[in-house]
Amino acid sequence: MTISQAEPKGPADAAAPASILPAIGYKLASAALFTCMSALIKQLGDQYPVGQIVFVRSFFAMIPVLWLVHRLGGFRVLKTERLGGHLRRSGSGLVSMFCGFTALSLLPLATATALGYAAPMFITILAIPLLGETVRIYRWSAVVIGFVGVLLVVHPTPATGVSLGALVALAGALATAFAMVSIRKMADTESNVTIVFYFTLSGAVVGAATLPFVGVWPDLIDIPILVAVGVLGGIAQILMTKAYQLAPASVIAPFDYASLVFALGLGFLAWGEFPTPIELLGTAVIVGSSLFIAFRERQRRIVRPVGKSM
Repeated sequence: MTISQAEPKGPADAAAPASILPAIGYKLASAALFTCMSALIKQLGDQYPVGQIVFVRSFFAMIPVLWLVHRLGGFRVLKTERLGGHLRRSGSGLVSMFCGFTALSLLPLATATALGYAAPMFITILAIPLLGETVRIYRWSAVVIGFVGVLLVVHPTPATGVSLGALVALAGALATAFAMVSIRKMADTESNVTIVFYFTLSGAVVGAATLPFVGVWPDLIDIPILVAVGVLGGIAQILMTKAYQLAPASVIAPFDYASLVFALGLGFLAWGEFPTPIELLGTAVIVGSSLFIAFRERQRRIVRPVGKSM
């Protein structure tokens, strides 16, 4: 899952064939825009504190998010009785955002993106104590194999150990997992736009609270980049939501991994970055493990009796 994304709720079973291709197009466009947003954040480097980046990412994302709220019926769609759930989702999501943005300044773009996809493995583990699920041998095997992929990507050595950037990226993936579990627990009553709105609002408020202490007045040349970070993220969120409205999650979710392709291309063109063969192998293992977990989750929802987990 990309930083700040809610787990959208798509059609439960099937979609009209005519809607599948547009949905895939929306998803690919969303992945491309999220990757461009990450590249812009990486380009800013350590010129601005991460709290300020979180602020602009959230504040300017409110523009397209508020447009979406208006399209869906106005502020009445934001009514909620699950403030505690939104606080948990927003808190863990903000930790994920802070860690993810920090990792972008410490790691190659593709590496930071790949480690972010460790989140499904953490979700599988957290679902046991937090959602009461039973995880059986197939998903446990995928989790173990996925963490082997993580080790290949970070390839620690006795001399250097695991880099700080890798540790921060994995902490962000763990926080993302907590956020996604929180979303699952609210999915029965809360719409995707409601979850996105309160998370984006929380990011703007928390990010703004850091500005008096660490804020840096931006250079004139950086202002369009800072605005674009937020607007791109907000538009990408809308496109992703539209994709999941048109087609089942099982059809759309695998295309999220297009972000890795975009990250490889942008990283190479902008900074001359290219993963080593062992990092590419680890990335492939992580993606394969995550796709298998998603497949087993889909099968579990289709075939299991009520109250029983695969």
